[in-house]
Amino acid sequence: MKLSVVILNWNGEKLLEEFLPSVIANTPSKRAEIIVADNCSTDNSVSLLKEKFPVVKLMLFDKNYGFAEGYNKAIALVDSQYVVLLNSDVEVTPHWTDMPLRILDSDRQIAAVQPKLLSQRNRKHFEYAGAAGGFMDMYGYPFCRGRIITKIEPDNGQYDTQTDVLWATGACLFIRTEVYKKEGGLDSSFFAHQEEIDMCWRLRARGYRIVYTPQSVVYHVGGATLNVESPHKTYLNFRNNLLMLYKNLSDDDLKHVMRIRYLLDCLAAIRFFITGHPKNAAAVFRARQEFKNLKKDCSEARKANLAKIICHSLPEIMRKSLIIQFYIKRKRKFTEISF
Repeated sequence: MKLSVVILNWNGEKLLEEFLPSVIANTPSKRAEIIVADNCSTDNSVSLLKEKFPVVKLMLFDKNYGFAEGYNKAIALVDSQYVVLLNSDVEVTPHWTDMPLRILDSDRQIAAVQPKLLSQRNRKHFEYAGAAGGFMDMYGYPFCRGRIITKIEPDNGQYDTQTDVLWATGACLFIRTEVYKKEGGLDSSFFAHQEEIDMCWRLRARGYRIVYTPQSVVYHVGGATLNVESPHKTYLNFRNNLLMLYKNLSDDDLKHVMRIRYLLDCLAAIRFFITGHPKNAAAVFRARQEFKNLKKDCSEARKANLAKIICHSLPEIMRKSLIIQFYIKRKRKFTEISF
């Protein structure tokens, strides 16, 4: 099989019913299979799939393994050449697989491809989770062509050029199955959030390329699993971002970046508090404490990452602060950002 489209599901019955038909209708069955890996849902997801979507293959897990380990377990059972990590709240369009597969076929150094990600609820705008391909500043803050911090741009064709990026969104991520398995896949300690950024950074540092293509378009609801203001989401994002920095930064950069991040995280907590979100503020400090607890467990992963680095300076990582450019210099679009 050329391609496996893997949708990880946990209590997503309504999302599957709404969006799975577009995946079935627009995915060529001659070269692709569609798999739903179920993280031990307690709703009627499995019954729905068996009754209404028999063409879809089912993987049933014994518990909720989260996004990262759930995909690791599913992809371990896949033997296709390429795999797509596809969120259950994504609507795909005709020929959505064509260009990503063509790009992957063209160059073995290209490990992953991301389509253009637009908002399913506001279809003329990019979607927060990945927009037109991901980048990062030197302190670990991710951003995209089409989305800087909370500022999301309308899609006016301004990013309709294929380009190399640092990371591809896990909402719709085409990747070589062999590379995924060989390079360790997603870090299961993350559970959910930013694990795809961590994986793509690892791949880039090891000499692979990550590519964005505008010639494949998908629409993502976003925020369908965790509320935007969820303290748990805040906790996972801050904890995982620190883990990612610890695992991937060089010795020369690590101490300086972590000192600055301590100050920036404190400012973020203060901002949460004064804007009426005290639980989110507490989540920031809880995340920092849990990061300290997990550092020892990640030390071997850090050593392995540093030992395998081929590209020591990545052009997709901005050597400046995104926070300063956004909040102080008032730069709100990717085209205004200075790398």
